[in-house]
Amino acid sequence: MLSIKRVGVLAHPVRPHTAPVAEHIAATLRAHDLDVWAYTVWDEDDVRGQITGTDLVIAIGGDGAMLRAGRVCAPDGVPVLGVNMGHLGFLTEVQDLNEWDETLAAVLAGNYWIEQRMMIRATGLRNGSELFAADALNDVVISRGSVMGIIRVHTYVDGDWTTTYTADALIIATATGSTAYALASGGPILPPEVRNILIVPVAPHLSLDRPIVLPQGVMVEVVVSEDTRTETVVAVDGATLGELNPGDRVRIQASDCVSRFLRLRERNYFYRSLLDRLEPRTPPVPKRREVK
Repeated sequence: MLSIKRVGVLAHPVRPHTAPVAEHIAATLRAHDLDVWAYTVWDEDDVRGQITGTDLVIAIGGDGAMLRAGRVCAPDGVPVLGVNMGHLGFLTEVQDLNEWDETLAAVLAGNYWIEQRMMIRATGLRNGSELFAADALNDVVISRGSVMGIIRVHTYVDGDWTTTYTADALIIATATGSTAYALASGGPILPPEVRNILIVPVAPHLSLDRPIVLPQGVMVEVVVSEDTRTETVVAVDGATLGELNPGDRVRIQASDCVSRFLRLRERNYFYRSLLDRLEPRTPPVPKRREVK
């Protein structure tokens, strides 16, 4: 159980309507004599210096807020509690703001558990020099830019050529990301505790059109084909890192960091939560009237 003394509160940085909620939550925490810091507008550089010595971060918004908070907290091992003000809220824990007081009481009483989720590290290389390095909780996506066209990328697993994709994009996702863009592109759903890496092509043309689930510990390398003529870009959790040239490489493997989420529900919450969001909700079938 955590010794909770210092708590951070993060509103969604681009959704102003979450700011009053963040301020309210911060006030309730201070009323319990906790050391509290809060941001309503922020980026990862702003917050990073506050994370050290923090015991818990509360993120307000939807899954985007959780992804941001999860990435910034992961290097210090600080768990995140999500309060949903978005749409789906796959990653958030508190779905109803009216339940905040009960939630806070449960947290302070130690009635929770900490879920760990794998992250992946993407490293870009050009002529042997590093272009970028960033962690992703959801996915790394290599795709065409603003101009219509298709990309062509060679894909290697642990140094061995696997296949060449001709597609709109290629998604390399974690289990967390399997319920995001990868799911919308026909990929399978992976339970959050597994450490597999998922490869899903988007609109592949005359190339492998099935997703691939790889075991933990592998390294995926994606090389932009020399005959690619379309602008090719790379993004991590939806944030564009830059443009790739033919011959550039992106290496993806498990990160040394993991994201930690504070959970109040049962440990098998994932499946019911998933079905509540995905299964069709149809009205009850009326009793058939007897015909005389």
